[in-house]
Amino acid sequence: MEVKEWLTGRNPVYEALRARRRQAFRLQVAEGVQDKGRLAEILQLCATRKTPVEHVSRARLDLLSDSHQGVALEASGYPYSALPDMLITAEQRGEPPFILILDTLQDPQNLGTLLRTAEAVGVHGVLLPLRHTVSVTPAVVHASSGASEHLLIGQINLAQAITELKNAGLWVIGLEGSPQAEDASRVRLDGPMALVVGSEGEGMRLLVRESCDVLMRLPMRGKVASLNAAVAGSIALYLIQQARQR
Repeated sequence: MEVKEWLTGRNPVYEALRARRRQAFRLQVAEGVQDKGRLAEILQLCATRKTPVEHVSRARLDLLSDSHQGVALEASGYPYSALPDMLITAEQRGEPPFILILDTLQDPQNLGTLLRTAEAVGVHGVLLPLRHTVSVTPAVVHASSGASEHLLIGQINLAQAITELKNAGLWVIGLEGSPQAEDASRVRLDGPMALVVGSEGEGMRLLVRESCDVLMRLPMRGKVASLNAAVAGSIALYLIQQARQR
C-alpha cells in the first residue's frame, strides 16, 4: 500500500515540489490567501506537474498542522537512499565523500536543524539507524525548512555502515564532549570523512563510539559546558566545511 503524508508550510512544500523526488497528489490552499511570493511559485510548480489544487477552509488545514502557512501538499512517503548512492554522488561532484551519521536522535526539531545544516554545507548523505530514532516525518521536513527533500538520507545498521565507510577510505569522527576526546583544533577535518553525532541524552551508543577513528570535542570557554545535539553537530559540520574548502 502506497504511503501518503501531508507536508505543510510554504518552504517545505515548495522544496518538495522543486526536488521532484516525491509524487505529489494534491495541493490544498487556504481560502482567501493571496497568490504571491512563495505561494505563487508553489502554484506554478503544481501547474507544471499537473498537480490538482484545492481551496479549503483554514480550519481544515489547522487539523493537519498549527504552522501550515495556508498550504499543504499530499505527497508520497520520504524516498530513502542507499549508502552507495551517497558515495557515487560525492564522486560525481568530484569531492571527497562527506557523510553525516546521526545515532538515535529523538527530537524532530534537532533532526530537522541538522538536516538543514547538512544540506547547506554540501553533505553527500545522512545515515540514520534502523530503530530507536526519529525518521524523516512531515514534522522533520518542516523543521528542516524543506532541506530534507534535497538530501540523500538512508536508514541502515550504523556499525556496518561505518565499516563500509572505512573500507571506502573515509575517516570517521565521533562528536562528544568527554575529556578523552581530542580538541577540534587538533583533528584533521579535510579529506573523505564521516561525522557521527549521538543522541540528545545518551550520546553515541557504545558500539558506534568504539567504531570511530577519533573522538572530537568542541572548545568551550563559557560557564555552561554543553551544547545540544543540533547546535554542536551544526558547528562541527561548518568546521569540516571550512577545512575542506582550505
